[in-house]
Amino acid sequence: MTSLPLTPTSAAHGHLDCHYFNAGLCRSCTFIETPHRDQVADKEAWCAEVLAGHSPDAWLPAAVGLDRDFRNRAKLAVGGSAGSVTLGILDQDFHGVDLRECGIQAPQIRAVIPTIAHFLNGTGLAPYDVKARRGELKFVHITAAPSGDLMTRFVVRSQHGLDVLRSRGQELRALLPTATVISVNLLPEHKAVLEGSREEMLLGDSLRMNLDRVDLHLRPQSFFQTNTDVAIGLYNQVAAWVDEIAPSSLWDLYCGVGGFALYCAKESGQQTSRTITGVELSAQAIESAKISAVELGFKSESGSGAGAGTSTATGTRVSFLAGDATEFAEANLATGERPECVIVNPPRRGIGARLSAALEESGVDHIVYSSCNPLTLAKDLDRMPSYTVERARVFDMFPHTKHLEVAVVLQRR
Repeated sequence: MTSLPLTPTSAAHGHLDCHYFNAGLCRSCTFIETPHRDQVADKEAWCAEVLAGHSPDAWLPAAVGLDRDFRNRAKLAVGGSAGSVTLGILDQDFHGVDLRECGIQAPQIRAVIPTIAHFLNGTGLAPYDVKARRGELKFVHITAAPSGDLMTRFVVRSQHGLDVLRSRGQELRALLPTATVISVNLLPEHKAVLEGSREEMLLGDSLRMNLDRVDLHLRPQSFFQTNTDVAIGLYNQVAAWVDEIAPSSLWDLYCGVGGFALYCAKESGQQTSRTITGVELSAQAIESAKISAVELGFKSESGSGAGAGTSTATGTRVSFLAGDATEFAEANLATGERPECVIVNPPRRGIGARLSAALEESGVDHIVYSSCNPLTLAKDLDRMPSYTVERARVFDMFPHTKHLEVAVVLQRR
């Protein structure tokens, strides 16, 4: 067994040493040579600078996890040649760079990459040649749950690649005993994306992410934060803020598989009953959120197409709807329906002008905004001058990179 390329250096340096980085094979972890504590301090300083026009009453200390073994999802490009594949990235000339021992991946992911490479070599399928636009194997995506269970997805170019992998499904299941989900995704187009729209399941349908208070269910194209431990910290922080606000009604917009909504619905000593509505464009994600809600005791009500449920223990009512968050907010606010608190967790582009305007004019007392892009967060805050930032906290979701998550609590002036 080979040693991992990412190893701690001396305490005097306080940073991690990666052989791939040192050899110039992979520079994805841009700041790996900077001590982790300094990375976090730099992120906090940059975030405070970006949000200087909306300076919070209090910056809480950053939430920090491990600086290795933290990534719960590997997005591996397939390179090399038929019978000799690489799993990692493609260089600037589109040649495969094998990163199967990458030390920021969760250990259970690293453990299966050699097995997957051996399996792919046995299929005889050729990696996709970007320049020639031929070949079959494009990507392998592996997601790991805290339990050690895995979701493994193969992205291929054509029906032929899908048929070959399907025909070897029994072999694949035997080789990957910890996989509870195995699927093949079809991406026939020649474009810079990681997956196509068609997914064929070879095993299971969703990966159970067993977190500290809630089990979430991830389907193949569901979004989840890449750092499980820091994501748990983010969910708990938002739930604690919501408990302090103690709203009787709550919207969770861009709710994904329901993390924030379900953490806020989970019974706690400080919580009173409330109505929670989660809204997400992905119908698959909403179905996953409904499963988690039922498991938590929010039983589906007869005839409720929205998947609403009430917990008999707390009186809290939870429902999840598939739809556009902005359209949902505009339509409901126009009828006079106004929750006491709104959670927003948008993609990097932010909530945008329309939703910002709707919330600015809504009279909603509190907004909790979780952002992966402080620059768009600042723009959205500019559009909502009626709100002041009470508290803010950086979450170091992506060590060794410039990326971060920041959550803020807004209160109407």
